[in-house]
Amino acid sequence: MFKKLQKIMLVDDSESDNYIHAKKIAKADVTNDIIVKYSGFEALEYLCTADDDDNYPRPELIFLDINMPGMNGWEFMEAYDEIDEKMKANVVITMLTTSIADTDKEIALKRSGINAYENKPLTEKKLWNVLEKFFPDRFEE
Repeated sequence: MFKKLQKIMLVDDSESDNYIHAKKIAKADVTNDIIVKYSGFEALEYLCTADDDDNYPRPELIFLDINMPGMNGWEFMEAYDEIDEKMKANVVITMLTTSIADTDKEIALKRSGINAYENKPLTEKKLWNVLEKFFPDRFEE
């Protein structure tokens, strides 16, 4: 049994990838809300916008693409580092990319704020691996 996360956010400029990944996450039934943003700019705006009660959305898990126009995943991380801590919460950021460059994986795993690196597409197995590694307290017997 898995105690659901409140929010998982997908940040990817590919509509088809977002659609497939959202379907996988929904099928696994591991979150109450799947947020889809098509650029780093959209994602930052979402994270930095409080609701009427001054609460920020703070998804627990973000799947972030590297190669996006305008603001790529690395640039998103630079901007993310600068936002106020109250907007971040205890978020787990997983790079989810088509990049096969070993240097991207090395940089991602050494970089502060990036917790994991996976190649697209997101599969149920990859999703569960991330959840087991970073949210072990959510599993109930």
